[in-house]
Amino acid sequence: MSGQQRIALFIDGANLYATTKTLGFDIDYKRLLKEFQGRGVLVRAFYYTALVEDQEYSSIRPLIDWLDYNGYRVVTKPTKEFVDSAGRRKVKGNMDIELAIDALELSPYIDHMVLFSGDGDFRSLVEAMQRRGVRVSVVSTVTTQPPMVADELRRQADEFLDLSQLASRIGRDPSDRPQRVGNENGDRQDRVRPQQPPRNGALESRYGIRQPQDDDFDI
Repeated sequence: MSGQQRIALFIDGANLYATTKTLGFDIDYKRLLKEFQGRGVLVRAFYYTALVEDQEYSSIRPLIDWLDYNGYRVVTKPTKEFVDSAGRRKVKGNMDIELAIDALELSPYIDHMVLFSGDGDFRSLVEAMQRRGVRVSVVSTVTTQPPMVADELRRQADEFLDLSQLASRIGRDPSDRPQRVGNENGDRQDRVRPQQPPRNGALESRYGIRQPQDDDFDI
């Protein structure tokens, strides 16, 4: 990568979380930012996620707040709740349109788009960006079974970066994980006190690299 190229990151939060969870590591978002700042002029770093608005406390909120204050442009929208044919409650949040619009609007001002997603629906977006002269890298993984990246998206990209090979540079130190305790059911959970969020230093060390815990999203 040229040191003078203008780079923008587009992070599909739910897709990236699913990928890193399958690979068994957590993203350190501070290290991720530094990694790509070292590869060129980082114009923007977008992070997209849907939020459940009626929840008193969402485990993803500390991450969103930290990203917002530390160099990321966070884009959110409310989730939609529905009941499937089996009567199970489902929550759906899709940010594809928001990501695509931002990328196309920014295309005249960047040379390189880095897309953190394996969603095949983005193939048309990648092709459209390439027609505008923007080089596109896709970050996901093929080391899992099945692979987390759609074949058509990987083929369309100018470059494919396997997340497993980036883990040593943008992964979170396991020693930084929040303390986990057992609840009354014997399950393990992060010790979180949403009523009294940590101060700036603690927020960065504890939540700057924290992954969302909401597992009931349909992607």
